[in-house]
Amino acid sequence: MLYGLVCIGIMISFWIIPAPEGMKAEGWHLLGIFCATILAIILKVMPIGALSMIAIAIVAITCVTAPGDTKASIKNALSGFNESLIWMIGVAIMISRAIIKTGLGKRIGYYFVSLFGTNTLGIAYSLVVSETILAPVTPSNTARGGAIIHPIMRSIAHNFNSEPETKTQNKIGKYLALVNFQINPITSGMFITATAPNPMVVNKIVEVANNHGIEIDMHITWGQWALSMFLPSIVVLFLLPLVVWAIYPPEIKKTENAKDMATKELNAMGPMSLQEKVVLGIFAIMLMLWAGVGKFFGFKIDPAAVAFLGLALTLVSGILTWEDILKEKSAWDTVVWFSALVMMASFLGKLGVVSYYATHLESGINALGFGWFGACLLLTLMYLYMHYFFASTTAHIAAVFAAFYAAGLALGAPPMLYALMLAAAGNIMMSLTHYATGTAPVIFGSGYASVGEWWKVGFVMSVVSVLVFGIVGGIWWKILGYY
Repeated sequence: MLYGLVCIGIMISFWIIPAPEGMKAEGWHLLGIFCATILAIILKVMPIGALSMIAIAIVAITCVTAPGDTKASIKNALSGFNESLIWMIGVAIMISRAIIKTGLGKRIGYYFVSLFGTNTLGIAYSLVVSETILAPVTPSNTARGGAIIHPIMRSIAHNFNSEPETKTQNKIGKYLALVNFQINPITSGMFITATAPNPMVVNKIVEVANNHGIEIDMHITWGQWALSMFLPSIVVLFLLPLVVWAIYPPEIKKTENAKDMATKELNAMGPMSLQEKVVLGIFAIMLMLWAGVGKFFGFKIDPAAVAFLGLALTLVSGILTWEDILKEKSAWDTVVWFSALVMMASFLGKLGVVSYYATHLESGINALGFGWFGACLLLTLMYLYMHYFFASTTAHIAAVFAAFYAAGLALGAPPMLYALMLAAAGNIMMSLTHYATGTAPVIFGSGYASVGEWWKVGFVMSVVSVLVFGIVGGIWWKILGYY
């Protein structure tokens, strides 16, 4: 209740305090609504969907986007629901339910453990491979890391009597839990469809680039994103189990039992069912269309349309029912909060608020005398480590991405290079804390690692990821011609 009153007070203060010189009053008032909403999300005053509906109502009633025009105001307040990328993510989350419902995700996880589970490091890489395979078709990184991979990881730890309750987590459980989580931020950054905030980043890149009069096409496609992030992400994923091992090595090194356990689980599941094969086929079609295969045959399908096609196929085939879709609360929740935040962020740009703060940010960084590369590196690191103060990746990106990107462009950064730098940082920052993203509380809550252990590994992995993306990513993006 107290937090809610604080947020309301902050919003009202933007109406009492005059707008800064050079900023429109409407933009200042909208910024107040936006800041109050972001703070409420961080403080978890209410569920993010509920807060988003309240924000839409306030924007519509106050007419901050269209002074004196109530009809235009409600139309603007609902404009986020017209964004196709938002629906692509929402629908893709609905489809990903098929992975859990049919048992395909569990089968994939146990399959790789049965192949590589002869030692603890092999199990870790099995988790890496399993999540990477699932990433492009599971936009809910929480569902992927928390609902699919984490139960498999816990089963393995339990099989070796490594449980927090008996103070035996150091045997193998702590190591696997930390690996289980640290995989999640990296796979989330590999594909636009691997986590919900990624399409928001794509939208903001387009908006800011257009506002700066950049003529090149800055709309990053699914295939472009996947190709750009592939090499540095794979390098990080290869190093990740080794880095965690160096910090908190497990007491158990050999794990023949894990391979046997996984084989027994697979035998209990039986042969791959027809439904699982159909789901695999549907996902294969979606991935090929998202990757742009259609252009070789003379046609092109919008990514959102591909998602709806996949949903239609799961419904027609009977894999999912309409009741399954209605019960997929996270998908509907994502569409609502995503639409509200994108709407407010969009109008903050149109009303000149983003450019106002980007100009001041640019001036401050420029005064340090760095060239564009040094300035953008500093901006990227600031953007990444600000996440210690955020309990939501979405809130973080919605609040500051546009201003940081605009500042970098004004300092002379190559548009595509800097876009990729911030996009990568926006996923790496999920690794930092036990509240950094939705997956974190799920895995941290199982009790295998303390807060200190979690933060230590998170910081070290963030440094490793920054170095890999800075060096390997920088070379790779140069080869791809992005600067």
